[in-house]
Amino acid sequence: MHAVITGASQGLGRALVEGLGDKGDRLTGVSRGRVVTARSRVKAEVDWITADLSDGEVASETLLSALGNACPDVLICNVGIWESRAFEEDYDFLSDTPGELRRLVDINITSTLLLCQALLPRLLTHRKSHIILIGSTSGRPHAGRPEVAFGASKHALNGIADALREGFRQRGLAVTCLHPGYLATSDEPDASLIPLQDVVSVLRCVLALSESSFVRELVLPALADTRF
Repeated sequence: MHAVITGASQGLGRALVEGLGDKGDRLTGVSRGRVVTARSRVKAEVDWITADLSDGEVASETLLSALGNACPDVLICNVGIWESRAFEEDYDFLSDTPGELRRLVDINITSTLLLCQALLPRLLTHRKSHIILIGSTSGRPHAGRPEVAFGASKHALNGIADALREGFRQRGLAVTCLHPGYLATSDEPDASLIPLQDVVSVLRCVLALSESSFVRELVLPALADTRF
């Protein structure tokens, strides 16, 4: 397996770089700054590409150039920013600036589309290839969250996934949407937050499936989350 993982500098992306794959696999992390301290716990080969996803077109060109002749079989789009006051009690959609909304859509949706388009020709050289889109429970119907732009951008991932499946199903492309809930950002136990390792474990299972099946969509809320 050769997986390209975006948003790999910290949080979930970094956990995926450190925890996915097996010995002999290759994991390419994509981030604005190279992270030299991240190491695979399973002795997979790890390399890094520096690209800023705020400009999806330039980032896609940078990614293809840096990959050289390599043809990954897995793309994990872990891209996502949110409004400046998102998830705060004083969040107010009416206070979001037009520039903030445009930037959020450009990064969360446009960059995802451009990355998929850029890498698809290489992914499709394999008998089975996989795109995994990291969404959010905030993008699920009746999610109970007020963040308009963030919720809309994560909801859009299901539409992207559905269209990609139908366009490339006969060429062996599997597309999975994973919608995690609130993720833990530290090692301190908190029953209301999902450990990053849980997401890694789920994706290890998804990627281990045979050529005959795939996981269409996964919703992974915290057990204590009363919205689900």
